[in-house]
Amino acid sequence: MRRQLACALVIVLGGGAVVGGVPTVETAHADGPGVGAAWVVSVGDSYISGEAGRWAGNSNNSSASVDAGGAAAYFDNGGTSETIPRCHRSTAAEIGIGGGVNSLNLACSGAQTSTFTDSSGNFKPGLDFYASGANKGQALMLQEFAATHNVRMIQVSIGGNNFGFAGIVQQCVMDFLLSPSWWPNYCYDDGSVTANFTAANITAQTNAIVGAIANLRTAMANAGYTTAQYSIVTQTYPSPLPPGAGIRYSQSGYTRQSTGGCGFWNKDADWANSTALVKINNAVKAAATASGALVMDVAAAFNGRRLCESGVNLMENSGRANWTVAGASDATEWIAQIRTVSTVFGPYYVQESLHPNYWGEKALRNCVRQAYNGGSPRGGTCTHGTGLNGNGEPNMTLA
Repeated sequence: MRRQLACALVIVLGGGAVVGGVPTVETAHADGPGVGAAWVVSVGDSYISGEAGRWAGNSNNSSASVDAGGAAAYFDNGGTSETIPRCHRSTAAEIGIGGGVNSLNLACSGAQTSTFTDSSGNFKPGLDFYASGANKGQALMLQEFAATHNVRMIQVSIGGNNFGFAGIVQQCVMDFLLSPSWWPNYCYDDGSVTANFTAANITAQTNAIVGAIANLRTAMANAGYTTAQYSIVTQTYPSPLPPGAGIRYSQSGYTRQSTGGCGFWNKDADWANSTALVKINNAVKAAATASGALVMDVAAAFNGRRLCESGVNLMENSGRANWTVAGASDATEWIAQIRTVSTVFGPYYVQESLHPNYWGEKALRNCVRQAYNGGSPRGGTCTHGTGLNGNGEPNMTLA
């Protein structure tokens, strides 16, 4: 069973985005730098685009019980299709803060600091000025949009894919499935994993993030803005999986992956939290500081609501019939299960694996609204409370 699951493991982690690619209603040409209705724009990767935003929790029994977004959840092109295939710009994405503030989602699942095309032929715009036919980098898209819209804040999530996030997760799950509990093979010391965290690579990727933020500033300058007319808020990455002691499934057998969708050995889960996440987030924060950007730290925002964490559960084991029942957000997971080619079915995508789901994205949306701060953006550390606010979002505090 372990080998069958492992051989079918193909994880594409880096899928999506938020409110839409291009607004369907043209803004008056008088709007522009510092003039007209306020806009917030998201750029970056799947952790801000809205990957997994269709699902409010996890279920192995009924996808309908957790389906908060429907089949059109990722259709940002007028609600009929995706502007860029597999960017997965979710309707639940965090940038849609509302309250009289317009939002645009330019992020793309799988994005790195630089533009590329993945092995499946999907275009992945980076935070650069790439231009080839209809394909454009996110910095160029931002520049063109900001010239005729009053962009007040740019929310950024970038860097995780530069550190090989998808490959690391895939290696950890493979090692879990292909070794027994009495002789586990860990991923944290695999060469393909450790290569991402050498001092030289950390420096290189930190510089790449610095360069990406510099591109955003160049885009805004080219669009006619002074640095006083907008703010850049760079967010860290949330912990998606608890340390080993906090996982509710035993690491013996294969239930941890086949039922929970969290196939990590305890030591690898510990390493992911204490080392990998810390080093990636430190690189993000160092780049933000060097670039004069604000930081919204969400590293611990999902603690207590993470995938396979004790205290939350699958929908069918939560005591709630579906995601709309009162208390569902506090009793179920905010991170999508890790799926393999052999376990993905129905409406699910493999690339949704280990991303903030509907509840996670709505929680981050609450944080982003507080970061916008009525038009005077600020940074801070975001943590969760209990229950939902009037917008149907988990209660969060940015302090």
